[in-house]
Amino acid sequence: MKKILELEKAGHSGTLDPNVTGLLPVLLGDATKAVDALLTAGKEYVCLMKLHTEIPENMIKRVFGEFTGQIYQKPSIISAVKRETRIRNIYYLELLELDGKNILFKVGCEAGTYIRKLCHDMGMALGTGAHMQELRRTKSGPFREDETLITLHDLKDAYVEWKENGNEELLRKVVYPVEFALSHLPKIVIRDNAVDAVCHGASLAAPGVLSFESGIDKGDTVAIFTLKGEAVAFGQAQMKSPEILRAATGIVAATDRVLLPPGTYLKGWKAKE
Repeated sequence: MKKILELEKAGHSGTLDPNVTGLLPVLLGDATKAVDALLTAGKEYVCLMKLHTEIPENMIKRVFGEFTGQIYQKPSIISAVKRETRIRNIYYLELLELDGKNILFKVGCEAGTYIRKLCHDMGMALGTGAHMQELRRTKSGPFREDETLITLHDLKDAYVEWKENGNEELLRKVVYPVEFALSHLPKIVIRDNAVDAVCHGASLAAPGVLSFESGIDKGDTVAIFTLKGEAVAFGQAQMKSPEILRAATGIVAATDRVLLPPGTYLKGWKAKE
């Protein structure tokens, strides 16, 4: 993608194992600063699992129910992380089709969940044994296969059309603004006079907040936007939504990563002398 678009920087938001297909969001140029916000985003997969012995559908659905919610998972021997038992959230498990030993299902899960290991563990719980046959990622954070999936051929065609004919219509359909990559996070909108301070890495204080989404908990990753909808930064909430509503002072969010260049907005703060 760097070669196609003649860029110096590009970064993806989570690897796909060999032979796994589907969505792999890639951030371009300065938007690579937002990659951490996508790495922790929830994922959805469609998986073909093969049982080692045929069993009734009601037993499969029962085990799906048992594996929905928090589960303990130890990564496979061949994995990109340290092999230690971790807790992962399975948001939903939906049986799509059953054909003999073949089970097609959809799973929504927390980032870092190993679907290959999930299939193995469910096979053990079923008492039959099972393994993953095929896997496709259909969602990653705000990106969906049916809405945002493109091929490298699509990207090349769009870039050539813009470069040779000055028509950016196709390019805008395949390259999204960085704000889209943060759209899955709870949003806080801040005052114009607070923007430059956050752009310099300052934490967001209560007086700078104009509006925010409900349901924010302390420790949540939140996205900070201007009134115009520009992404300023993302960081960790230091207050819950009800506390933000009542707060006249105090730190609302600690800035993790700044996305908007300093100086974009007029300075509205004074340095301590």
